[in-house]
Amino acid sequence: MRTIDNTLNYLREALANHQDDAVLKQIIGKLKHNDFKNEEEFVRVLDEEEMAFLDSVVEKELNYAKNAEDDVRASQLRDVYELLF
Repeated sequence: MRTIDNTLNYLREALANHQDDAVLKQIIGKLKHNDFKNEEEFVRVLDEEEMAFLDSVVEKELNYAKNAEDDVRASQLRDVYELLF
């Protein structure tokens, strides 16, 4: 049985809200085809272009979660955002 970290589930959901492009497809492919135990493992396999893309997307999604007062979502996305630096 495949397990995925809850933080990565929130990230997948956030990515689903954005337009399809090549970088997005690469990132989603990595999420689908790897069994990451946590967000740290995931971030380690990203290249610079993917990290820059996620930086932009996660920042927007994090702001949306804060405005919606969705503390759980904001916390999970913040975990990924902090690892991008």
